[in-house]
Amino acid sequence: MKEPHNPPALVTSTSWRTLVSSVLLLALAVLTSSLNAAEPEPGAWLKKWQQQNPIWRGIQLSVANDSTAEALIAELPKLAALGINALVAEVDYGFAFDSHPDLRLSRVLTKPMAARLGQACRENGIRPIPLFNCLGHQSWSKNTFPLLVKHPEFDETPGQFPSNTNIYCRSWCPQHPEVNRIVFALIDEIIDGFSADALHVGMDEVFLLASEHCARCKGGDSAKLFAKAVSDLHGHIVGRRTIEMLMWGDRFLDGKATGYGKWEAAENGTHPAIDLVPRDVILCDWHYGKRAEYPSIPIFLEKGFRVWPSGWNKVEATEALIEAEQKHRNERMLGHLCTTWGAVKVPQMAEWPPIVAAMKRWAKRSD
Repeated sequence: MKEPHNPPALVTSTSWRTLVSSVLLLALAVLTSSLNAAEPEPGAWLKKWQQQNPIWRGIQLSVANDSTAEALIAELPKLAALGINALVAEVDYGFAFDSHPDLRLSRVLTKPMAARLGQACRENGIRPIPLFNCLGHQSWSKNTFPLLVKHPEFDETPGQFPSNTNIYCRSWCPQHPEVNRIVFALIDEIIDGFSADALHVGMDEVFLLASEHCARCKGGDSAKLFAKAVSDLHGHIVGRRTIEMLMWGDRFLDGKATGYGKWEAAENGTHPAIDLVPRDVILCDWHYGKRAEYPSIPIFLEKGFRVWPSGWNKVEATEALIEAEQKHRNERMLGHLCTTWGAVKVPQMAEWPPIVAAMKRWAKRSD
């Protein structure tokens, strides 16, 4: 019997299709491999930054509108050349929130500009750390900020102190069942806007807590209430968003025992909260006057926290604080943060004496 015979054209066509299919699959595999190789590992920039910057040399300023951000972007190369490697950019309610647009201030930092600033920082080796004031600092002078204007039910002292007379700053109630839902949404937008790997939550100078005017907090323990606010924020920022959390450290210090007083430390009972909060929170230990000793640095270090001491506008005070930083230097003493608080314009920051002095003291101490 004669063997079946396939026409040559059919064999050729089938083989060609098989060959083309194999080539396409191989090309797709090579392309996928190439794209994966080019795509940076999540957190790769931060890992490299951490390796290159054992000392944090930062500046803090308000960046709550596009014009300030634009000016700052132009100055970043000069600041980086000076030795700056971290930027704490305070935005608060000056951000283009989509989840709660009614909580925006009149002038805001838009999301495209926040992204530009974050990227420009990273291109200059500077870690961008946005700041959103939490719990306290919900007003300034006669102006109450949008959260408590739109949601007066969140106020720790509802209906009290018209025009904010006889108080420093308003606070929100840490036990209101709805406040975190809104605050976390704002925080998420800021984190995403900057593509941030850390967020500063403020938390300084909180004087209104456990108020007799708050139905939920009246008669409560100030330390436990403060610790709750810190832990709630930590659970969202570190736990859910898996980034680092920074805050000012003054409310964890006993104002009388340390001699700091009620501003740089607490005299309203919040200081025991230091033993009730997670140890991976980074504490920014601010002191603006010259002292012989800064006892807060060893206190925070001995408790197991990472500490980022922070000075302001006096060169002698800055140098004294840095001397204390270097005296207590270990792997958790991070470096120095220069706060500005409106004392210097963006174009003059690289020449501002306290910043220049801090960089001279720390820039060569990066080993």
